[in-house]
Amino acid sequence: MNRRYSPEMRERALRMLAEARPEHPTMMSAVRHVAGLLGMSAETLRLWQRRYEADAGVKPGLTTDAAAEIKRLQKENAELRKANEILKAASVFFAKELDRP
Repeated sequence: MNRRYSPEMRERALRMLAEARPEHPTMMSAVRHVAGLLGMSAETLRLWQRRYEADAGVKPGLTTDAAAEIKRLQKENAELRKANEILKAASVFFAKELDRP
């Protein structure tokens, strides 16, 4: 099931996780506890926590801003490649037209 959660829900879940963490022996047990309280997947909450830690610089990893920039650049790169192919095809077409007597 693929559900979208609001940013407020994400913030609340992460705040609850931070508060519940000292009461549990491992991070995963805290994640399972909070996810159960909120009726969400533990994996979703775990991924949110990992992304939060990477964005905060606490743990190594790709930040949200960097991932968005990479995605934007990949899209731009694909568009430029497509435009390049069109221009190449047009130049071949017009070169043939100039060769006609």
